[in-house]
Amino acid sequence: MSEPIRIMLIEDHAGFREVITLALGRIPDMELISQFSAAETALRILQNPSEEERPDLILLDVNLPGMSGITALRWIKEYSPATKIIMLTQSDREEDILQAISMGAEGYLLKSATVNEIKEGIQTVMDGGASLDPKVAKMILQHVQPQQDQESTGMTLSTREIDILKLLGEGLVKKEIAEKLGISITTVAFHVRNIYDKLDVHNAPAAVAKGYKSGLIK
Repeated sequence: MSEPIRIMLIEDHAGFREVITLALGRIPDMELISQFSAAETALRILQNPSEEERPDLILLDVNLPGMSGITALRWIKEYSPATKIIMLTQSDREEDILQAISMGAEGYLLKSATVNEIKEGIQTVMDGGASLDPKVAKMILQHVQPQQDQESTGMTLSTREIDILKLLGEGLVKKEIAEKLGISITTVAFHVRNIYDKLDVHNAPAAVAKGYKSGLIK
């Protein structure tokens, strides 16, 4: 039996923390190991965590007292680069969304998401995919599409890499891409790493956004 996904929650609203605590408590393969109402407190733990304190994934609010979730995101990536981050917030501001994705957040969900959508989002991110609220995904596309014709690309992706980038844009995770293309997950992971390196990005949402922006994918 595999170990449960270890989750940290950074959220200042006590009622919402309780909802997430109860929800995750009913999911056998997920474990809420810690929760904080302020980013500063969480960062103190992440600077020098014990094995029991290090999360696999963090659910991070944007609007927090003191340090914002966007600012905290930068420090989390420095202190615990292997930890995945999903922004879970009420904020649908374009500036917050684009900043979070460009800084390395693997997902951006709104608090209007159902418990099942949050669960699926966590699993998708842990499987190597990206989890975006449909409204957020639409906003990202609207942001990059007007710029497609204005920017020429100096980067080159192989035909296979472009195929994989398109499938990432459709929300598929590595396992699904491997099945669709008839190749191994290891091969998909190799191509995804090359795509990230060539596009100089850190995650799938940023890669897809840059792919649209540069005209690599339509």
